[in-house]
Amino acid sequence: MPSAVALGQDFRRLWAAYAISAIGSGIGYGALPLVALLVLDVSAFQVSLLAALSAVVGAVLALPMGDFIEQRRKRPVMVAADVVRFVALLSVPVAAMLDLLTYPQLCVVGVIQAAALIAFTAASGAHLKALVPAAGRAEANSRFESTTWTTMSVGPPIGGALVSLIGAPLTLVVDAVSYLLSAVGVRRIREPEPVPLPRETKRDLTAGWRYIWRHRGLRSLFWNSQLFGGPVMMVSPLLPVLMLRDLHMQAWQYGLVAGLPCLGGVLGAWFAPRLTRRLGLHRMLLIFGVLRTPWLLLLPLATPGLDGFVLLIVAETLLLVAAGAFNPSFATYRMDVTEDGFMARVITSWSITSRSVQPAFMAAGGVLAALTSIRTAMAIAGVLCLVSAFVLPWKSARPAPLPEPV
Repeated sequence: MPSAVALGQDFRRLWAAYAISAIGSGIGYGALPLVALLVLDVSAFQVSLLAALSAVVGAVLALPMGDFIEQRRKRPVMVAADVVRFVALLSVPVAAMLDLLTYPQLCVVGVIQAAALIAFTAASGAHLKALVPAAGRAEANSRFESTTWTTMSVGPPIGGALVSLIGAPLTLVVDAVSYLLSAVGVRRIREPEPVPLPRETKRDLTAGWRYIWRHRGLRSLFWNSQLFGGPVMMVSPLLPVLMLRDLHMQAWQYGLVAGLPCLGGVLGAWFAPRLTRRLGLHRMLLIFGVLRTPWLLLLPLATPGLDGFVLLIVAETLLLVAAGAFNPSFATYRMDVTEDGFMARVITSWSITSRSVQPAFMAAGGVLAALTSIRTAMAIAGVLCLVSAFVLPWKSARPAPLPEPV
């Protein structure tokens, strides 16, 4: 298994930059809608609209970015995306201090954040593939995954405390500064970047999707990710309603259910490279792709009291253990089978689709809950999540290597 030394000093610089921005994002998680609620006193519909506009319009703006990023060195794009996010987020507390903050400004900031995140993700994925040798990718992706779940477990509680102490606008300053520090960290990477591969065909905004579609393994995982991620996000706004209204639990209990299971993601990511060495990458995708699917079905079975509280924590934890092991394997597989000249476009297309599909699932969950009940909507999400196991790359995941794109 690759060691930290084998991954290199430049990888540690990149990892540190990511960790700084991730903890800032964890602390600022949910701060933008809190600003809308606490400072501007907007309606619940406007809060939902803010989230939907940020995701959908941000994805539309990111549509031409894949090809743009593919033709350029990746570090300057990453730095630019971080700086843009720093400026956009910082504008919120500044406007609040001057009593100039408006709801349209929050919508614009949300859209910029979403588009910049897609750009950064595409550039950093392509950059990581060039920076880390193939033998070290499973370990590298595992470390990023562990960092994500660690920051998601500790960041929101810290952010909640800061919102209570200094207010939501000033809490956004912490998130903004983390992006600036991330940009500084990326700038400290020393290894020269490879020259981007020249484009030999006309510009094509659909090239990433067509590349995914031509590759049997990527195509299966693409549909799998939408059928898994959509139902999970569909449940996310319903869970606090179930806990606080139907089960009459306390806010601190919801906080524990939201944060504590993230440690399961850390555990799964920690085991991922070790299990990959033992089982192989294809078996990892199949085993943990299946193991992450049944747990949503347990959520609507929760009852008031300690039993229901424990059930929710156990179900969420087991889901995230499996997801934490699956995600690094998936990221490694996608790196291995995607040609260098298409890496940024494939990641951009994947991100745009996910960030468009997930809000649609969330909206559908709200409609289903209104027409039926919270538990029925969550049960339907659980069934849809189970269906995702059927579109894993079963035929592709054989001992022989997967076919390369034509």
